[in-house]
Amino acid sequence: MASSRKKVVVRKLNRDWLAGYLPSEGFARQGNLELLDLSGKVLILSIQQLKWVCFVRDFNSGEPQNPERLLRKNFAGRPRGEGLWLRLQLQDGDALDGLAENNLSLLAPEGFFLTPPDLRGNTQRVWIPRSALISWEVIAVIGASARKKPLPEERPQQGDLFLPQGASPHPLL
Repeated sequence: MASSRKKVVVRKLNRDWLAGYLPSEGFARQGNLELLDLSGKVLILSIQQLKWVCFVRDFNSGEPQNPERLLRKNFAGRPRGEGLWLRLQLQDGDALDGLAENNLSLLAPEGFFLTPPDLRGNTQRVWIPRSALISWEVIAVIGASARKKPLPEERPQQGDLFLPQGASPHPLL
């Protein structure tokens, strides 16, 4: 197994799920995913059947109904990271908030990545196939924190205007 493969939990629209390994990028090709399952078999999955792909820390969550442990699906307040705060409505009725990068990756035809609301949970990133979406809206564009002000330009040294009593402005005088 290549070291570039990451642990994933693939959730289908019918609520079934599979665990396995996928590359971190470029895994969706021609409407399919090639998932290396836990027994070492390569499974071809149609993107049309998928709800999401969760890149997880661990497979042993102890929850057979929710192995991705994506418990919090909405932000409690303003997200701390940078990006586009998106709210997604999925075909199975679920809603999910997440942060997407503010770049052209949102235009990928197969799907896009989100950072979930709970970064301390098992799920680190979520890939959402476009076919699983009913709608999505941008809640906010969150930019970088305020940049530091540039240092003031160095000014030329001003000569001594007020000399001590008895001192001459010319050193030779």
